[in-house]
Amino acid sequence: MDDLLRPKYQRVVLKLSGESFGKPGQSGIHLDEVLNIARQAKGVHDSGVELAIVVGGGNFLRGAQFSAGSSIIKDSTADYMGMLATALNGLALQDALESLGCETRLMSAVPMDTVAEPYIRRRATRHLAKKLVVILAGGTGNPFVTTDTAAALRARELQADILLKATKVDGVYSANPDVNPHAVRYERLSHDQVIRENLRVMDIAAIEMARTARLPILVFDFKREGNIQRAIAGHTIGTLICSDGR
Repeated sequence: MDDLLRPKYQRVVLKLSGESFGKPGQSGIHLDEVLNIARQAKGVHDSGVELAIVVGGGNFLRGAQFSAGSSIIKDSTADYMGMLATALNGLALQDALESLGCETRLMSAVPMDTVAEPYIRRRATRHLAKKLVVILAGGTGNPFVTTDTAAALRARELQADILLKATKVDGVYSANPDVNPHAVRYERLSHDQVIRENLRVMDIAAIEMARTARLPILVFDFKREGNIQRAIAGHTIGTLICSDGR
């Protein structure tokens, strides 16, 4: 193995938004995007890292788009619809990984026994110890909770060394870089600073959960080929959020 890509972390939770599975501005699943994710995940797996992947469902729908201003679909129902959408992405990623020879388990917090195992912490931990890639769908199984919070929760439950937040930008900025050309990208932040400055990296509940557990979060652009492996090798990419910000 290339020493530059030797893993720094043994167990990792990777958070993928639903948009990761599609083309920008488009809905649904695009196989070339799924295969790009799968190839990078396989590279991580082959390096010996225990990998769990939390998937979102925003490429199909977001609960908020149905619930906002609607008197027909309740907020809780809309959130359950979003949880079901994550299973579609989980199934696609599972087959993509297994087409590359990588054994997986798809687990869901929402019971759907014909397509996924129920999420049970001890069982997920055993799968990871056996070097299976664990794909986690269904959020937390509860409404009014984002998949960011689900990722932080699973990272704590599974005792991950780091939570990787895969995005389409190369880190956390002081302002929206698409709007403000003077926005500054941070290399390191503390959990407290993210909360204090309301930087909107992840929802506050997720950041607070990570802060309590002293769980580092790396926000990075996964679209650049090989960045997931670079992140796990501890390269200086994206923005690292940790207890002291140093």
